[in-house]
Amino acid sequence: MSDARRHIDALSGHAKVLSSADRVTDTRELFSRTSAKLRRLIPFDSAVWAATDPETGLITAPMLVENLGSGEGCAQYWESELLEENVLPFRDLARAAVPAAGLRAATGDLPARSARFRRLLGSQGVDDELRAVLRVGDRPWGVVSLFRMRGGAPFGPAEITLLAGLSGPLASRVRRFARPSASGHGTDAPAPGLVLLDPSGEPTSINDEARQHLAQLPEGPSIPSRLGLMLPIWVVATALQARAIALGRDRAGGARTRIRTVDGRWLTCHASCLSGPAGQPGPVALVIEPAAATDHAVLIAEAYGLTPRELEITQLITRGLPTTEIAATLFISPHTVRDHLKAVFVKADVSSRGGLVARLFGEHYRPV
Repeated sequence: MSDARRHIDALSGHAKVLSSADRVTDTRELFSRTSAKLRRLIPFDSAVWAATDPETGLITAPMLVENLGSGEGCAQYWESELLEENVLPFRDLARAAVPAAGLRAATGDLPARSARFRRLLGSQGVDDELRAVLRVGDRPWGVVSLFRMRGGAPFGPAEITLLAGLSGPLASRVRRFARPSASGHGTDAPAPGLVLLDPSGEPTSINDEARQHLAQLPEGPSIPSRLGLMLPIWVVATALQARAIALGRDRAGGARTRIRTVDGRWLTCHASCLSGPAGQPGPVALVIEPAAATDHAVLIAEAYGLTPRELEITQLITRGLPTTEIAATLFISPHTVRDHLKAVFVKADVSSRGGLVARLFGEHYRPV
């Protein structure tokens, strides 16, 4: 197939997949509808779709697991992803010129070169994996893995091209659902919660605040623990990333992710490895707490597509600074401030400074 023909077919496929994407009401529904339409164009047997934190690339809610049981293998999958040498890790795809790739195509039809295949996929009957990062610019908003079981043909160039072309459009839609919601300002929020995990990843202790935060997280793949609770895979992955950093395997972004609760509030989950006697690996301390205003501001700016300069100006507006003072603070002209502000108004769909503050920052200025 010629490159021109492949490009035309990909554009047609994109239109079919995205035809109902603007009518969905949340990210999980977006994943579900997209997966159903995509299967008609790229046959696959099972799939995993997950939102990611745009700053760190770590998975967050929601996650959709199709035809893989209840997702009991998710912990091993992400442990391999974060702690082992693998072909096509998501962190590399997030920076690649093309944000999608097939495992067999990338390994010259030798998928066992990847630890993920040797340890997990091969024994589960998977023959090939097509994965992609859903990104806007250099910001990852989601990841997807499509699997073909034994007996199926490897994913081909046209299928890889089609999925790669959906990366930006789908990421833009996931980003839109990160915007503040009217329900995201409860009247009661627990203090920071703490979970300790031993070096093998088993939770060993937890405080009541952490239990309260975990109870507010949406449903998704979880692992059982001796503490009598199910630990969501997003929390598990954060702890795994802390181990990866301690081992010197990864330092980009840190071990932190933000997760939206069932009532629309945002929590920050961050982890770090402690050291034991004689420098031996110690437990992982994992903290779950309401997202700080600074955390929230950056996420909201990302959700509305604000540039770093537009975010700076918006934050100064929330402090009540007039245009001339904003210009002096940022060492730019008042005319440039006004131009940036016009762009922000368009992105946030408001017409005044007061409306902008209410739209972008009102949620976390309400009592919580």
